[in-house]
Amino acid sequence: MIRKLLFIFSFFAAALQVEAQPALSAQQRQVLRAKEDSLKTLAKSLIVDSLTAGRMRNDSLFVRTLIRSLQVKHSFFYPFDSVQGIGKVYAPDSSFRIFSWTLSFDDFYSRQRAAIQFRTPDGSLKLVPLRDYSEFTEKPHDSLRTKDNWIGAVYYNIIKTAHNGKPYYTLFGFDDNNVRSNKKWIDVMHLDEKGMPVFGGAPFSFERDSAKRAPQQRYSIEYKKEASALVNYDPDLNVILVDHLVSESEEDDKPYTFIPDGDYEGFKWENGKWVHINKVFTEKLLDGQAPVPDPILDAGGNRNDAKLQQQSEKNKVRKGKQ
Repeated sequence: MIRKLLFIFSFFAAALQVEAQPALSAQQRQVLRAKEDSLKTLAKSLIVDSLTAGRMRNDSLFVRTLIRSLQVKHSFFYPFDSVQGIGKVYAPDSSFRIFSWTLSFDDFYSRQRAAIQFRTPDGSLKLVPLRDYSEFTEKPHDSLRTKDNWIGAVYYNIIKTAHNGKPYYTLFGFDDNNVRSNKKWIDVMHLDEKGMPVFGGAPFSFERDSAKRAPQQRYSIEYKKEASALVNYDPDLNVILVDHLVSESEEDDKPYTFIPDGDYEGFKWENGKWVHINKVFTEKLLDGQAPVPDPILDAGGNRNDAKLQQQSEKNKVRKGKQ
């Protein structure tokens, strides 16, 4: 409960920071409300249109309408709350926000679409589109990326850290991967000397794991379509929490069989990198900070098949967590 309250407080604090900026005029709000109605309809059609051609057409119309909307002076401060199915997340320091969504071509193929809107002193538009390059790379975890070869995701949270006075923005995103599995991504963005986004540069380190792995520029998990998996920052614990996954059918080479086992791993920000924690709730945390997990694997790594089946059934009906 404490973690939830802190998360809600931090969310509203960020919202208040945005609202504290110069107010939109009544005329600007009227224009943006009208455009928001159009965006709301197009965003819905992006999801419910049964034809690929229809979804592609609505995506094109949505992009053009969004750009025209954002060209209204000080549009950065307009939240577009009624536009559902589209990620709209502000950086904690309100320096930018990211719009992101999925364009599904069929059950097997989809691409992420996104654009970063930067806050500008005079309220004019600075918009940087991102090109999803996921399908063109075999090593999405191991390289720095720019706006032209971004690893796509629909973002649901952004947090800010710093190292040597330089800000880093950690992005949490969902990827409707394929017909059998979903992915969740953690990526770190910073701005180069020209103010353009660079993805990566604050690595995910596994230096404390018993089984050593090379550092990665970004991190992801893949799991069963019907399951739900937690990947998000916990402001109370000051760590990123990640559901630990196991195969419900003991097929460790098939991520589409993976479900949470009730345990958690995570990452802690240290010296400009996210350091992996193999088991969050066996670390030396303060008493009362963590809930007691009910893991499927015991301390010796043995499976409890009854708990595994129970978790599998639960994942079939519960809604996705972020």
